[in-house]
Amino acid sequence: MKWPYLLMALTAGILIPVQAGINALLGRMVGGAEAAAFISFAVGTAVLAAYLLVFRISLPLGQTVAAAPWWYWTGGAFGAFFVAASVLLVPKLGAGVMVSVIIAGQIVASLALDHFGALGYPVRPMDVQRVVGAALLAAGVFLIKG
Repeated sequence: MKWPYLLMALTAGILIPVQAGINALLGRMVGGAEAAAFISFAVGTAVLAAYLLVFRISLPLGQTVAAAPWWYWTGGAFGAFFVAASVLLVPKLGAGVMVSVIIAGQIVASLALDHFGALGYPVRPMDVQRVVGAALLAAGVFLIKG
């Protein structure tokens, strides 16, 4: 059954603007987006470390980690960019516009990744329905932006 995964995705989606707002407030307090993003990642790292300890999940080390291509490590950099950008964007755009534009970017990238089966995604070819869905999302961004 997919509903637990859909609920998890919905929860993650709800938390994106909440996280951005909290981090923007933190950024004002600590003097900038970069410091707020660093603190956010430090707290996230501590929470993940505690999770690994509590559930006794071991990390692969040594040759396994060294064998990963260099670009596998870029995910953390992308996450840092997202967090720092959201700290800067929330006060400029508001939550609705920021998240709708981010979602539009995610849809465009996701459709391309699916179409080409890039990064290990299963191939899901572009079709009229998907293009119309992306266009409707773009219209939604325009309407939310006002």
